[in-house]
Amino acid sequence: MSDAQWTPDARELADLELVLLGAWPADRRLDVAVPDEVHGPVELLDPEGLPLATYDRESRTVRALARPTYGAFRRLHLAPADVRAEHPHAIAVLVEQPLTVDDVEAVVDAEERTGRRAVLIVRTGPDPRRTLTAPALVRAALAALPDRPVVAVALARRPEPTDDADLTAAVLRAYADEVLAVRGTGRLTDRVAAIVSADQPPLDERGLVVFFTGLSGSGKSTIARALYDLVLEDGRRTVTSLDGDVVRHHLSKGLGFSKQDRETNIARIGWVAAEIARHRGVAICSPIAPFDATRKQVRAMVEEAGGSFALVHVATPLEECERRDRKGLYAKARAGAIPEFTGISSPYEVPDDALVSVDTTGRTVPDVLDEVVGALVAAGLWDGRA
Repeated sequence: MSDAQWTPDARELADLELVLLGAWPADRRLDVAVPDEVHGPVELLDPEGLPLATYDRESRTVRALARPTYGAFRRLHLAPADVRAEHPHAIAVLVEQPLTVDDVEAVVDAEERTGRRAVLIVRTGPDPRRTLTAPALVRAALAALPDRPVVAVALARRPEPTDDADLTAAVLRAYADEVLAVRGTGRLTDRVAAIVSADQPPLDERGLVVFFTGLSGSGKSTIARALYDLVLEDGRRTVTSLDGDVVRHHLSKGLGFSKQDRETNIARIGWVAAEIARHRGVAICSPIAPFDATRKQVRAMVEEAGGSFALVHVATPLEECERRDRKGLYAKARAGAIPEFTGISSPYEVPDDALVSVDTTGRTVPDVLDEVVGALVAAGLWDGRA
């Protein structure tokens, strides 16, 4: 057994699953970005820590240890050998979007013409082009043709179209000798349309993370709290406040203020916020979050969870923040008593992807709050009735 262990990212785990099931092309090597300091075989783990395989980065070879056991519709993640044994001479139908009425008719016509049974191959690997979550796409396939076998295949979308097409074709050939292409456009049956509607509600009903960022003393916590109260008063959405100081007391107790610890703190906030958004709640966060890469990491987590991410830059100037300095932090930082203090001895990276930028200097809380809410309404993230 290898001493080194590594958990691959979502795309790499999807590729590894295809290898373990025997669906990965024999002439294609598996690519896993293990850390540079790791040499020789490394155990690849699933997100729950189960060793799935050993991987040698030099030869890019894999030795199987176990098959994945987590994930929705795991029972449908079948090996090509098992599918071929149960459904010999089948027609593979690649499902990347919900099957339409025309698609269903095309499948039935192909079965009648060839005398072969269709097997629906649902593409469940990471895919930025997919409009539904992977579980909803499987549910839609089951609803569209309820008496046809459905197989969930962890085929991840490749950024290069030719490479993606080649890999897709090779994986489909592993499951069946004949492939039927469907368009995925047109009218949906009522059952499928209901699944799509439930999985993709209107933008202003999806999970939402409003992420305030700015210097200490900028007013971000004050505005965030005012927004929190407004959502509570409105009463239509559940809302959670993830204030920077409160999070450090509970979720990130023990972390210091080094760059690494601050990034860890923001990542923890982001993970919790993403889970709130996954369940269609509203999370309002107000850490300093000085680094662009970490803020983008949080955005990615939220969007991966199916939520919307609204970055609010509270752009109150440093001079005004220092003037307020109720806790005396800036004075201590300038005296060298607080190392790596944002705005003094550690940089603040101004965001270029904020939904709105507000300066609280000389303004009332209701005035600033109106500007933030107006930006949310204009972006379709709030319906404006609050």
